[in-house]
Amino acid sequence: MDEPLFLLIAGLIAGAMNALAGGGSFVTLPALIATGVPSVSANATSSAALYPGGAASAWVYRDGLGTVCGVPLVPTLLATLLGGLVGSMLLLATPSALFDRAMPWLLLLATLTLMFGPRVGVLLRPRLVLGASAILTLQFLLGVYGGYFGGAVGLMMMAAWSLLEGADIKALNAPRTLMVTAANTVAILCFAVARAIQWKAALVVGLGAIAGGYAGAHLGRRLNPKLVRGATLILSAAITVRFFILAYF
Repeated sequence: MDEPLFLLIAGLIAGAMNALAGGGSFVTLPALIATGVPSVSANATSSAALYPGGAASAWVYRDGLGTVCGVPLVPTLLATLLGGLVGSMLLLATPSALFDRAMPWLLLLATLTLMFGPRVGVLLRPRLVLGASAILTLQFLLGVYGGYFGGAVGLMMMAAWSLLEGADIKALNAPRTLMVTAANTVAILCFAVARAIQWKAALVVGLGAIAGGYAGAHLGRRLNPKLVRGATLILSAAITVRFFILAYF
């Protein structure tokens, strides 16, 4: 297959995945590496390429924005932006091998939280009352993760929020797309300054991601929440297995 067409299709699929449940970078990152882009640069390029698609999804979901676990949107957004800045700077200073070993365990934690979060949440929410400071600290850490790598950060946000608030996954799509886009904004600025992005490849993937993100967001607003949850669990499990294979086999 022609390389630009291959990257365009990867961006289209990833954009739709991000709009529906997250995890689109696990399509674009291997695709970029397959075309010869070094892994560190592929990570930065993938973040830049998926940014427009995420922004398009956030725009479609804008009517559904509200508080996050009872905390107003603006301070939550600021915590995410700050976390994204810290995470992107850490990525540029950390050996990739260390991160490759840690990632599967983080994804496993997110998958288990998504799988058992609603049941555990019913038991914990009456006993576990977190203030705004604790929730903002959690969101800052999620922003750090988003800026550091970004893979499945949307899944991790939904896992944490559903555990604390008990909202269904479909209702969390609006704040998820906004917060992921926020973390990516500052991360991409850092990557651009460090000249870690291959812009030609990012442009091709990004064009596909815009179309996929817009279409996926419209589809996500019409799908049954149970279907979205089921698809999210399958996707999360597949991503986790994929990263364990990459890291240890």
